[in-house]
Amino acid sequence: MSNYRRNYINGGTWFFTVNLQDRRSHLLTANIHALRCAIAAVKTARPFRINAWVVLPEHMHCIWTLPDNDADFSSRWRDIKKHFTHSLSARHIWQSRFWEHTIRDEHDYRQHVDYIYINPVKHCWVKQVHAWPFSTFHRDVRRGLYPQNWAGEIMDFNVGERA
Repeated sequence: MSNYRRNYINGGTWFFTVNLQDRRSHLLTANIHALRCAIAAVKTARPFRINAWVVLPEHMHCIWTLPDNDADFSSRWRDIKKHFTHSLSARHIWQSRFWEHTIRDEHDYRQHVDYIYINPVKHCWVKQVHAWPFSTFHRDVRRGLYPQNWAGEIMDFNVGERA
């Protein structure tokens, strides 16, 4: 077993990547209502701020900030996964772990939010960021943080993780 250590900081902000076991699945977007309900249930029981989030068919990326006296993002992820899985009467749909990165500063934060929002384009689901419906990008456009046409139209995106 690996000696994996997570970086727990009270009130911290983290970027996460969470994957389904079947990377060809469309389970997350096909069941977006169930996923949103699972997130809302956990968020009500154990509050956290959603800074940014994008849900793709088989994985999702997000940034959370936890309350000042709390660093336990792991149990929140466990509970979100459990609620979602139970709502589908399914078993063993998630990869056992998730990837996290502690946000270090404003520049790091901005880079990760941009990465989240460009992700559906990167994976060739859409050609423009605003065309993907499962993203807090739309919330941030309404708040004036991003223009509707942010990143324009991208025809070829050959950087970063593999599709």
